[in-house]
Amino acid sequence: MSDPVKTERRGRVLEVILDRPPANAIDVATSVRMGEVFCDFRDDDDLWVAILTGDGERIFSAGWDLKAAAGGEHERMDYGAGGFGGITALWDLTKPVIAAVNGLAVGGGCELMLAADLVVASEKAEFWFPETRLGNLADAGAVQRLPRKIPHNVAMEMLLTGRRMEAAEARDWGLVNWVVPPDQVLAKAREVAEKLARSAPLSLRAIKEVVHGIEGLSVRDAFQAIYDGRFPTYERMLVSEDHEEGPRAFTEKRDPNFKGR
Repeated sequence: MSDPVKTERRGRVLEVILDRPPANAIDVATSVRMGEVFCDFRDDDDLWVAILTGDGERIFSAGWDLKAAAGGEHERMDYGAGGFGGITALWDLTKPVIAAVNGLAVGGGCELMLAADLVVASEKAEFWFPETRLGNLADAGAVQRLPRKIPHNVAMEMLLTGRRMEAAEARDWGLVNWVVPPDQVLAKAREVAEKLARSAPLSLRAIKEVVHGIEGLSVRDAFQAIYDGRFPTYERMLVSEDHEEGPRAFTEKRDPNFKGR
C-alpha cells in the first residue's frame, strides 16, 4: 500500500501532501502517519516551515473517512500524535505551518486549515461542516477555533446549518490570507514559506509560542506572562546567536545569516 502522506524537503521548508484518492479523506492510519510526519518536522532543527496541501486541484481534504467510520472507526479512537490529522492538537508545534487549500475542504479538512497559521486558498476552494447531517460534531478544532476566528454568529451558522463558504468570503472574514487561481496555490504557498525561511527561526517559533500562550489573558497579564519567563522559546531566542546576528547584519547592510541558535 502506498504512503497516503507524501513529503518533500525544499531547503528549510517541508511540503506535506495528503495523497489519498479520491477525496483525501483521513482514516486512523492516515492520521497516525500525519502525526509522525508533523512530529518529525517539529523535531528537525533543519526544517523551519511546513506547507500542508492535498493532492490534485479538486479536493484539499474531505476530512473524516466516512467509509472507515461505517466500518467501525470512531472519534474516541487514538488518531495518533497531534490528534486528528496530526496537527489539530499538536500543542508543542511552534514552527509555522501554511495550509495550501487546493480545493474543497470539508469537515475535518476545514479543521486542518484552522490549525494552520497561514492559509493560501484556490479561487475554487469551498469550506463547510456537514456534521449535523451525519449525526456528528466537528470537535477536531472547528467548535474550538472557528468562533475565535470569525464572528460568533457566522461560525454558528456554518456549524449548525452546514452551509458552504467560498474562498473569497473566507478571505473577507479572515479565515484565509490569500486567494489565488487554482494553478497558483502551491506557488504562492512556497513564496510565503521561502519568505518565512529567510527569517530568524527562533523568532518565528517564539511568536507562535507566545501568541498561543497568552490567549484568554488580559493585556496586562499577557505582558506579565512574558516578563515572568513562561515561554522557553522566547527566552532561548533572547540569548541566541541569531538575536545578535539580526542587528549586526542591519548595521553592516547585509542579509542576516540565521542559524536557529
